[in-house]
Amino acid sequence: MTLLTKITNEAINENLEKRWKNGEIYASIITYIGHVLISVNPFRDLGIYTDQVLGSYRGKNLLEMPPHVFAIAEAAYHHMSSYKENQCVIISGESGAGKTEAAKRIMQYIAAVSGGGQNSSIQEIKDMVLATNPLLESFGCAKTLRNNNSSRHGKYLEIQFNAQGEPVGAVITNYLLEKNRVVGQIENERNFHVFYQLTKAAPPEYQEAYGLQGPESFLYTSRSGCLDVEGINDVTEYSETIKAMDIVGLQKHEQDEIFKMLAVVLWLGNLLFVEGDDGNAAISDPDVANFIAYLMEVDGESLSKALTSRVMETQRGGRRGSVYEVPLNVTQATAVRDALAKAVYERLFEWIVQRVNLSLQTRGGDQYVIGVLDIYGFEIFDDNSFEQLCINYVNEKLQQIFIELTLKAEQEEYVREQIQWTPIKFFNNKIVCDLIEEKRPPGVFAALNDACATAHADPSAADNSFVQRLGFLSSNAHFESRGSKFLIRHYAGDVLYNVEGMTDKNKDSLLKDLLNLAAASTNSFIAQTLFPERIDPNSKKRPPTAGDKIKLSCNALVTKLMQCHPSYIRTIKPNDNRSSSEFNDKRVLHQVQYLGLCENIRVRRAGFAYRTTFEKFVERFYLLCPATGYAGDYIWQGDSVSGCLEILKHNNIPQDEWQMGTSKVFIRHPETIFALENLRDKYWHNMATRIQRAWRAYVRYKWECARKIQRFWRQNKYNIGYLQAREYGHELLGGRKERRRFSLLSMRKFTGDYLDVRGGTGLATMIRNALTLKGGEEVVFSMRGMTLVPRAMRSSVPSPRTLVLTNQSLHVLVTTKNGKMITMTDEKILSLNVISSVSTSTLRDDWIVLHVDNSPDGDTILSCIFKTELMVHLAQQSGGRIRVDATPQIQYKKKGGKTVTMKFVKNEKIPRDDVYKSHVVNVPSGESANSASMPPCPTKPRLTATSSRKPAARKPAASAARSAPRPKPAAAISSPATSRPLPPIQNNARPTPPPPPPAPATPSHPQFKAIYPFQSQEAGEIAFEKDDLLEIVEKDENGWWLARKDGKEGWVPSNYLEEYVAPKPTPAPPPPPARRAAPPPPPSAGSATSSSPKPRSSISPPSIGGGSTAPVAVMPGIAAPSSNGVPPWKAQLEARKAAAAGGSGGSPAPTPAPRPGPGAAPVPAARRAPPAPGPKPAIPAKPSTMGKPVIPARPGSGAPTPAPRAPPRPTSTSPPSNAAASLADAVSVIK
Repeated sequence: MTLLTKITNEAINENLEKRWKNGEIYASIITYIGHVLISVNPFRDLGIYTDQVLGSYRGKNLLEMPPHVFAIAEAAYHHMSSYKENQCVIISGESGAGKTEAAKRIMQYIAAVSGGGQNSSIQEIKDMVLATNPLLESFGCAKTLRNNNSSRHGKYLEIQFNAQGEPVGAVITNYLLEKNRVVGQIENERNFHVFYQLTKAAPPEYQEAYGLQGPESFLYTSRSGCLDVEGINDVTEYSETIKAMDIVGLQKHEQDEIFKMLAVVLWLGNLLFVEGDDGNAAISDPDVANFIAYLMEVDGESLSKALTSRVMETQRGGRRGSVYEVPLNVTQATAVRDALAKAVYERLFEWIVQRVNLSLQTRGGDQYVIGVLDIYGFEIFDDNSFEQLCINYVNEKLQQIFIELTLKAEQEEYVREQIQWTPIKFFNNKIVCDLIEEKRPPGVFAALNDACATAHADPSAADNSFVQRLGFLSSNAHFESRGSKFLIRHYAGDVLYNVEGMTDKNKDSLLKDLLNLAAASTNSFIAQTLFPERIDPNSKKRPPTAGDKIKLSCNALVTKLMQCHPSYIRTIKPNDNRSSSEFNDKRVLHQVQYLGLCENIRVRRAGFAYRTTFEKFVERFYLLCPATGYAGDYIWQGDSVSGCLEILKHNNIPQDEWQMGTSKVFIRHPETIFALENLRDKYWHNMATRIQRAWRAYVRYKWECARKIQRFWRQNKYNIGYLQAREYGHELLGGRKERRRFSLLSMRKFTGDYLDVRGGTGLATMIRNALTLKGGEEVVFSMRGMTLVPRAMRSSVPSPRTLVLTNQSLHVLVTTKNGKMITMTDEKILSLNVISSVSTSTLRDDWIVLHVDNSPDGDTILSCIFKTELMVHLAQQSGGRIRVDATPQIQYKKKGGKTVTMKFVKNEKIPRDDVYKSHVVNVPSGESANSASMPPCPTKPRLTATSSRKPAARKPAASAARSAPRPKPAAAISSPATSRPLPPIQNNARPTPPPPPPAPATPSHPQFKAIYPFQSQEAGEIAFEKDDLLEIVEKDENGWWLARKDGKEGWVPSNYLEEYVAPKPTPAPPPPPARRAAPPPPPSAGSATSSSPKPRSSISPPSIGGGSTAPVAVMPGIAAPSSNGVPPWKAQLEARKAAAAGGSGGSPAPTPAPRPGPGAAPVPAARRAPPAPGPKPAIPAKPSTMGKPVIPARPGSGAPTPAPRAPPRPTSTSPPSNAAASLADAVSVIK
């Protein structure tokens, strides 16, 4: 709208007409105080309020999308969330222009975008806020001549939000319900919607209990002759009203009381009066009065008396006088009846609003509010009374707010801030507001109150007194008195008001008789809820009039609105016929004029769209300049004015787009501030992206570290378990015993089952068959050792035994030979429960004593190379109960209970192990008792297939030299014959052979050749056939290697392979010599010195001996050609020929060819055939854990499982393997 070429009311009107006919009912004006939306009622559904349309406006600024009521709601919500300011949306316009619909769409949008997620409390608040629309429409809206759903009350809804922008509560403020509509309407209008909903759709229980019938049966609903409205289904609306009551929390008994009060109002309308013989009023149908008394739960006689008579009291000198009961005539009785009906409905409506506010009470701390004002529009009727005066007064106050904020306050601020500005003239309606509300000089409301106070007994006298007092206002240019009427020139037009009945409406007081009647009701809802006040007979305070109430509430509303950041919706009614095709130019032009749109657009085009204090601007946009913000932190140390300049200049904002005031910065166009907001949003988006990128990098690094740890763990977890058991052995000994050198080696592992009793074959099978195992007994440790065998009358001697330790017992097996049969017997079984302790010496010997409780055979003495490991397993399987003692001498019990002492003597003459004789053990010195295990041997780093990142490994110089490609023969690179032009080739010459192929690339991993076929169906393994070549990626010590074949990786048995050595490449054969031409005649002496060029023939190898034509290969080491391109041997040959020709003229003697130089490559010998492979070894079944042993348990845990050994790998160049069958054998070989 601000882009119009001409800014006139006619141009605005023409623009609105074009938009309206194209279905674009919205136009917008942006000012610094908010958005001004112009809405023209289309009187039809355009489909522009769907969820899809709503979603398209979410998060968009005012210029990104076309003007829409959703854009106003988004701007208000965004401003509240971003700038932490309260917001309000002021909707104004004539009746029927679409104010109520706009208010509903504002609440629809805010409820949709205000967050809350799955929070049931916040969702409940949203549902209740939306439910207030149908509920209050039913009780506060009615059909008028201009609008089928006209709001006959004002409503200001404040939605309360927490700091996160989530709705936590709401407050509804009600303004000036048009209660006169309850008792009378002009022709073709209706009462409030709820009466028609109840009479048409009331359930049978209400019909029977409250005597409800159709709307035509009640005078208050049928007097105007309009029972139905086009486009409104009263039955459906009744269901919506009941649903809204349930949502806002009205209980069933509360709903019953509400509909009972509505029935009371309807039946009061059917209570008619007739004139009696004495001229006083009498009830025509007492049954109606009795039914009303039944509904109100009062005495029927008291009701009739309160409606047909009035109690009056005289006073004398401030003292109470006589009390009189004055009968009423028919007119007076009818007025009393209508007053009671209006009072019941008005108080019922106010209670509903209070009850809704109770349900919407804030839940949690509220920080900000968004207010939506939906109030009746400006009204001009043929007969305007007190209600129209109050309504137009409120609209004048709202127009004053608009003028104060958009026109007057803006220009005053430009002057105050010393901003360059061209003033714009406008009409300030403050003079009209003062005309109505001022006390000094008295305005219309003040004159009305004075008339009511001085002539309160007679309404006609009070009206005449009011007319007289209006004469004092004749000096005001916007007021004109016309007898019993007066005219006020409002901003929206001139309105002529009728004085008759105005003073009586202003009193708004209920007779004491009716208040006493309500107080006497046995229905607590009537006596305590609707009419809680009690009459104080001694009070002389004048009750507030209706004018006082509306003025007080309107000023409170203005105060609230002035504390908020406002946005405006200016509704326009295109015609008075509710037609969707008629655009009344004159009617719309009048609304454009009094709404002040022309002045508003001029101010917008000449002024600045945005302004804020320096401090708030820097606080908002410090992120956009590196001098004021870094990584989201505020770092500016200077003053706020300099900070604003830094931000504006850094973002290249043109100088004409902003001005610096004395305390604020001003931005001219909204596009600029939107651009800054967009940059701010992008900054946070980029920061979030950086955080996400850093987080993803951290997560990736964490997973890589985890994979490295897992890879290391998979490679070393079994060793770790063995090493833990080994360290536990050090703890058991506690530095009390000298150590064997082998026990401190880094590769020493406590593998346990050295004889492979659990799953081995051969000897292991014999041991398993000899063992007497119980249920659940599992082998933990097995080893060859010795025990002391007693002899009669002689000392005990060591005897070899097989030691097997299970999780329950220690088995000592003896091997005997009977003839040619070898048998093995479980000689002794010691339960771990009877072993109390283990003793060993402080020297490096291998003897241990098992102290057994109450054994007739005495203690058991064992000699075992892996004694420390045996003691570890004993401690582990007993849960640490078996203790280990280390003493210089060991006392033990022999058979029969005799105590014997075993002595240990250090003897360096003993070459190895120890020597036992007669209870004395001679042993050489060992390593220190406090010796620690040697550190792990250094290993060559290697890359595994599971590595996610493969850094370039540094190779040692030697390995790099080995892996360097071998130099190719010179013949394969370049030949002297091909380095110069060739002579013409004869027809019988052989073609030149092609160059030899390049040498094969050296593989990056060692290659092995399969000597047996291997077929497997298990996952993780690859099959291969005999003579297949495989690249070995990783070698594992358990006999299974990680190999690659045809790009696929998997595990293969190592003893099926042998290392493959690629044969050395055979040098390429020399090219065959060209067939020689016939020898030319011997040249003469003169021809030898001829300077004519001689054609070069193809290079042929020199002959050996008698001119043999056997070719000689051109190999590296032959001298290089001379500078003129002729090889030395050729030059020598030519020189000899020339010398021979010059000397004797005879045939030259043959000269032997020169020998190859030392650099010539020899012809490689033929590759020797590999010997026949040995028999195929048996490969144990690969377990699911890749054949790895189980980690030994700590004391008190389960028993460990030993690692199976890979069978010996056959080779083609060595005899069958004689590897030790056990680690003990290996130790014996080492020592």
